[in-house]
Amino acid sequence: MSNRRSFLKQSALTTAGLTVGLPLSSQVMGANDTVNVAVFGVNSRGSYLARTFAGAKNCKVVGIGDVDTRAIEKGQKAVVDGGGKKPKGGQDFRRFLDDKKIDAVVIATPDHWHAPMAIMALEAGKHVYVEKPCSHNPAEGDMLVAKQADTGLKVQMGNQTRSSVTLNKVVKEIHDGLIGDAYAGKAWYAANRGPIGEHEPAPVPEWLDWDLWQGPAPRQDFDALLVHYKWHWFWKYGTGELLNNGTHEIDMCRWALGVEYPEQVQSSGGRFAFDDAWETYDTQLASFKYPGGKHIHWDGRSCNAMPLWDRGRGSMIYGTEGSVLMDRGGFIVYDLEGKELRKEDEDGKSISMDTTGGGNLDELHIANFISGINSDEQLNSPVADANPSVTTCHLGNMAQRTSSVLAIDTETGKPKNSSEAIALWSRDYEDGWKPTV
Repeated sequence: MSNRRSFLKQSALTTAGLTVGLPLSSQVMGANDTVNVAVFGVNSRGSYLARTFAGAKNCKVVGIGDVDTRAIEKGQKAVVDGGGKKPKGGQDFRRFLDDKKIDAVVIATPDHWHAPMAIMALEAGKHVYVEKPCSHNPAEGDMLVAKQADTGLKVQMGNQTRSSVTLNKVVKEIHDGLIGDAYAGKAWYAANRGPIGEHEPAPVPEWLDWDLWQGPAPRQDFDALLVHYKWHWFWKYGTGELLNNGTHEIDMCRWALGVEYPEQVQSSGGRFAFDDAWETYDTQLASFKYPGGKHIHWDGRSCNAMPLWDRGRGSMIYGTEGSVLMDRGGFIVYDLEGKELRKEDEDGKSISMDTTGGGNLDELHIANFISGINSDEQLNSPVADANPSVTTCHLGNMAQRTSSVLAIDTETGKPKNSSEAIALWSRDYEDGWKPTV
């Protein structure tokens, strides 16, 4: 397996004909042309995305990449079920980046792969749809934003609530004074995840490329506990519930309040529900203070499904003249006493509380991405705008991991008062795999 440096030399040849700084769509594609897509990481969420991209207008899924050969078959079937032809499959995603016929890639791998894979795709001249979070750590988010700006290619993050018709409507109304001065947001996610057990050393399965699964992460022996979902709860590969699901709700609050980076962050919680190998937090209460006296509060509970406002997830925006409840199903406007004044439901349904997701918001978000490539339509969640929400969530984890109240540079998002937190701004990489910008 060639390492990253040799790959980049190869991919440079495939992109030599492109003009740096111009979107691929303006160089080789016309409006309403078919966008050829490869989907990477299709065991769970990616399988649904493969099916949805296959059914999208002006889109064709031509490649399925996964380190698990069983998942490749699942992804291929999803494409056929979505109305497409059976695409080519392969364990090494880099071979798809070498393919000049592929215009864009979809990334639904574990978090530790999101930014490095997206950067490699941009270097190969591909547009990118990357699932949330767009980075495993804040440094990678900054690198991805810089690489996108350098190439001019499209990068959409998969926080599909940004494509909600009803939420776009009510956020504009909030900005126009619907509830007076909107000063605070409460975001929450409440699930009932069970115990995960202990680490499971085992021989590498014949269906898995374990070396490529680890990719940019420093090498370790195979651990069956990690493959395929429970990696979320380990810092080396995942980012915990705050970024796994909180990215969506924190982003809704940040969007409604019109804020970017906080000036102060603190967090408390821990692993309370079970005594097992889980490293991140099953309970987390994080607070983000912004310039202008605005605040966002996160209530994350992975193992206690007690809902708020009869919902397992959502965001409540508080203002001086009322409040607005926002979720994937639409919004409700309340007066200061909590009386419902108005309610609007989103057309179609979105799945909110399982590991695969799906529904009309994904379809709208994907359609926006395809239109962005074909006709330069403005993306609903370009990575430069999405990244501050992701970095904000990283800061919540950093505050808790260091037991610190973090003072933040509101221009860069970086902590100013904790060398321990700054040490978590990036991570260690396997030799030859660190992204460069």
